[in-house]
Formats: sequence, C-alpha cells, structure tokens
Amino acid sequence: MRGKALALLLAGISDDFTGGLELASMMARDGLRSRMLTKKAKPADLGGLQVAVVALKSRVAAPKEAVADMKKAMDLIGAVGARQVFFKYCATFDSTPRGNIGPCADYLADRIGADFTGFCPAFPDVKRTVFQGHLFYADQLISESPKRFDPLTPMRDPNLVRVLQSQTSHKVGLIRHEDLMGGADAVRECVQALKGAGIRYAISDAADNDDLARLGEVCVDWPLMTGGSSVAESYPHHWRKQGLSGVPADPVPLPVVSGPAVVLAGSCAEQTAAQLQHFGQSHRVFTFDLLEVAAEPALIDKMLIEAKSALKEGSIAIATATTPAAIEAAQKKFGRRGAGRRIEKLLGDIATHMHREGVRRFVVAGGETSGAIVEALNVRALEISPYRGPGTARAVSCGNDPISFHLKPGKLGAVDMLDKVAAGEGENA
Repeated sequence: MRGKALALLLAGISDDFTGGLELASMMARDGLRSRMLTKKAKPADLGGLQVAVVALKSRVAAPKEAVADMKKAMDLIGAVGARQVFFKYCATFDSTPRGNIGPCADYLADRIGADFTGFCPAFPDVKRTVFQGHLFYADQLISESPKRFDPLTPMRDPNLVRVLQSQTSHKVGLIRHEDLMGGADAVRECVQALKGAGIRYAISDAADNDDLARLGEVCVDWPLMTGGSSVAESYPHHWRKQGLSGVPADPVPLPVVSGPAVVLAGSCAEQTAAQLQHFGQSHRVFTFDLLEVAAEPALIDKMLIEAKSALKEGSIAIATATTPAAIEAAQKKFGRRGAGRRIEKLLGDIATHMHREGVRRFVVAGGETSGAIVEALNVRALEISPYRGPGTARAVSCGNDPISFHLKPGKLGAVDMLDKVAAGEGENA
C-alpha cells in the first residue's frame, strides 16, 4: 500500500462470508464506518469507509485458485489503499498440508512488502485457543476434537507451526504465551529476535483474551496481519489512542426487511443439525439428498413448489441431508470438493428462485454456503449490524432492493437461533 493516501484503517480479506461478516461487525460495533464487500464490488463501494472487508469463498479452494481470489481482492483494496491488510481465516485454522493459508499469506506479504507477520486463529470466546503453538478446542487438542472428522479440512495435526511450515518456504516461528505475558515491549523484542533468525512468519499463542489484547497492541501497526477476527477486536481502541479514527460514530440502523425468512443450510456441523431440528418443531423443513437429486433433478422443482406454498404460513428451511452416511455416499460419488460445490450450486439456485418469488430475508448456515448464496444473488456490498456475539451479525445488501442476510457459521449459535431470526428478532438492528 506504499505511495498512496491510506483511506482505509483496515482492509480485511476473509476466506469465507461468515468470517468476513464477523470481522466487519466487530468494527461496526466500535463506531467505525464498515462494510462487507464481495468480488463483484467496485472501488465506488469503498467510498467513505474506515473498514472494508472483502469476503471470498476460498477456504477450501486449491492454492492457485485461492491466490487468484486474493489478487482480485487486493486489486480492489489498492484503489484506495489501507493502513493494514488483515487476512481472516477460521478459528480452527481449516487447512490441510495442501491448504492455501500459507500460499495466500506468501502472496499478500510479497505484494504488500511485509517482512514479517503473525498468524493467530484463536477465539477464546468460542473456546478456540493456541498454547505453545498447539491449537485447542476447549480442553482438547484440535486433532482429538470432532474437527478431526471434518469432511473437507480434517485437522489431524495440532501443531500450527508445523502445519503452516508445510505450506510455505518461509521459516515459521512462535510467539509464546510467556512472551505475551511480558507485555507489548516483550512481544516486540520477541519479534525482533525472530526476524534476526530469518523468520518471516510466526504463529502466536493466545490462551485467553488478555493474550489477544497484548498481541493486538503490537500487531495493529504491522502492514499485514492474519488470524481470527478476535485478534483485531482491540484495534479500534489503539486507533483512537493514536488519533487515527476520531470519535466513534453512532451505528446507523439497518433497513427493516419484512416477510418470511428462508433458512438455507449447507453446513454439516452438529450444531446446525440441532438448530434445524429445533426449528422444525414449529416450521416446515425441506431436505434434499444430493445423490437423489443428481439422479432425478425434477425433485428440486417439486420441493420448490411445496416450499412456495409453505411460505404462505411463515418462514421455512431448506437443507441438504447431512447424515454421515449421506455425506460419505455423496463424497464417494463426486469427491469431497465436488460434492460441496454441487450443494452450493443447488442452494444458490434455490436462493435465486426464492428471491424471484419475493423472498427478501435469508438465514444461511455455513461459510461456503453463505458465499455461494450471496454471490448467486449478485450482491456487491452489504451494510453491517454491530457485533453482539459469535454468529449473530446481520447484513443488508446495498441498493434499491435490499436483501437481509443472517450468515451463520455452521458450528456456532444457540439451538433456538433460527427460530429467533425467523421471528424477526434483531431485524431492526
């Protein structure tokens, strides 16, 4: 971002839409003029912003494809410049040895000219922490948690230094909990020592929110940082302390969008399944099996006729069948990524159909699914509600025909979340 007037305090690039919404909503809560953008955005969509987050659908993409998406995002950000670029990825560091976090970081660091940056996926509020370079889910190593069975990105190595090192030719080090306990000056000394040893990247421990606050005090001034949204949560405080952001602006309420909601679920997470089961106690839930639809495409048309009729009675849900047996069978037929992409295409087409039928409220479960649906609806930019907690943010598309979105991470949210959103709770936020 050298040689430009830096209009943005923070330019986020998220590898999925739920994460992008989370980061943007945290900044909106602290009075920053924030917006989430898609790959379809234009430079005019960044006008007057302090924070812009470009949401990509690249979490499980091949490295070459993910880097190409990063380039598009950086081309957009380059139109106005940014004090820092923040590469946001999942709190479970979803990335196998063939994953794209390393290659994407390499591209960003080279383009920006960053000689050092950190990696910290921790989100203690949802029990994702890093200690001695190892990722934990609650009291389990990530490799011993249910995440080891993830159908797309099974996490079987908890040592993030080792995981990242397998994806980059640059040396990877560690900022330890002990360094963070020493405060900002101790962290800066650690960073200088790592750089002196030829290390360009460092995983950072974060056993709790205090660790994140100490890390944030230092990394807020780096041209590039990577990690979970909670790493950036303390940034607004430091920007104001440095005289960069001024007095917090009062959040502008999002437009109220009326009508029944359609819940679209492509996530295979256990929490989403529990939420759909709870939702089904008082609402119609339609499911489709990927193999059955592949054999008989007309099944979707029949389901949509029933769904349209059910909408007259209120909100509904449409979900892919996600039993372990159904997932295994679909992946055996189409491959892991192939099955996921087919589901995303179907749900994107369903969303487009429902939009033509007059639906303007969507609740989407799953980061990849969220991206597929928002992009299918040709959305360029979204206004963001203030952050209230994990998985709770709302967004409304910019333009003359606003569409309301609740984009929910598959693993997060209370069991009755879908019911509350469908009832319109938070719709005036």
